Amino acid sequence: PRERDYAYAGSFYAFAFWIGLGVYGLYDIISKRAPKVISAGLITVICLVAVPGIMASEGWDDHDRSDTYTARDFAKDYLDSCQPNAILFTNGDNDTFPLWYVQEVEEYRTDVRVVNLSLLNTDWYIDQMRRKAYDSEPVPFGLKPHQYRQGTRDYVPVVDMNKKGVHIDVKEMMDFIADGKNQREMGGGKRMNYFPTNKFSLKVPKSKVIANGTVPKGMEDQVVEEIKWTVKKNYILKNDMMILDLLANNKWERPVYFAITTGDDAYIGLKKYFQLEGLAYHLVPYECETTDGQTGRVHTEIMYDNLVNKFSWGGIKENPIYLNENNRRMCMNLRNNFARLADAFIAEGNNTKAVEVLDKCMEELPVAHVPINFFMLPVTEAYYKAGAPEKGNELVRILAKMYDENLEYYFSLDSERRQSKSMEKNIQQAISVLYRLNILVNRTYKQDDLGPEIQATFDKWQESLSSNGIGQPR
Repeated sequence: PRERDYAYAGSFYAFAFWIGLGVYGLYDIISKRAPKVISAGLITVICLVAVPGIMASEGWDDHDRSDTYTARDFAKDYLDSCQPNAILFTNGDNDTFPLWYVQEVEEYRTDVRVVNLSLLNTDWYIDQMRRKAYDSEPVPFGLKPHQYRQGTRDYVPVVDMNKKGVHIDVKEMMDFIADGKNQREMGGGKRMNYFPTNKFSLKVPKSKVIANGTVPKGMEDQVVEEIKWTVKKNYILKNDMMILDLLANNKWERPVYFAITTGDDAYIGLKKYFQLEGLAYHLVPYECETTDGQTGRVHTEIMYDNLVNKFSWGGIKENPIYLNENNRRMCMNLRNNFARLADAFIAEGNNTKAVEVLDKCMEELPVAHVPINFFMLPVTEAYYKAGAPEKGNELVRILAKMYDENLEYYFSLDSERRQSKSMEKNIQQAISVLYRLNILVNRTYKQDDLGPEIQATFDKWQESLSSNGIGQPR
């Protein structure tokens, strides 16, 4: 569960009753040995000192946020992933509020317009986006306020009338739904505007996108005449409609980015044109499909500059700070980005740069300060691919030891707890990691010294899985 100390729950009220009974009990004991006035004063002093004192001694380490600058620094990293005057789409609290803070309070990268997709479903927020903010010009929406006010086009059904299956210019489609005459009768007899297709296109003025820096050097010959995408939904919500409206009216003037934490649903089918440059995907006018199943093709030069030279890390390596759930999840994203950049360098034949990037990852997000899990596997394998097996072996040993100890604990539990769904998931994950480590050091990148040790650990737990009737690793 997420930490929500400020949200009152029924348990807080019940606890308050016990506090009151405890205070009265102490008063009753002391009042038998001292005057009531003195007893009341003494109990007040004891409670005011002892209660917060005990809370501080027990919980200080978990709640101490001194020297913790991860929220601020990661916010700057999001903004530094963008070109000047960019539009950056975010989604949740954690990838939005810190960005607002560094722009408002520290006046950092105020040229970037942060657009929260959750709030983009509301008319008042769209109104804000249409105004200049800091050094950022208004977001170039084309729809007028009366066309997106609350209750109007909150969602737009997709009625596919595109029998030929061709991609239609997004500007033409936005003009279509903006026209109040283009309506159809939907359920309940209500007439609504609609999209007559879910296939969109956007023309690319090649000379313009090369001149304004949308296309980096070396990619000029890959620019397409138009980008084409499909929104795989039966209806388009207001926030997605406004993304389409922006694309229709931006005309490739301002760089458009999506934070890597927004999620697939927010990408409305545009992933084919996403270039990974840091903590954001840059929408570019050429295809960027990958072979590893992950979103966005890595641009090594830009991403290297961001990760190695520009990004800051919140004091993680300098101090053993407390990392809450959000910080840990963010560190997983960053480790994955380092691994992806290293893999991209390896694919280019630049193993030296790949090892440098992986070393930077281990320096800024050290194992001693940032908990490790299966997200370290890509980093580990990248070391082997790049020709640095000794560094890969070090991580294999750490991961194998951790998951071996985890399995020792899981199998020390009684059978009822061990067979719960959550525990079975943990067991499967642990044995799957050991399986992959075993493959790494005994088959893919055979390590004569380490291989037998990892094989023995894996065999031990594979036998335990079989004897306890738990499925084999996949």
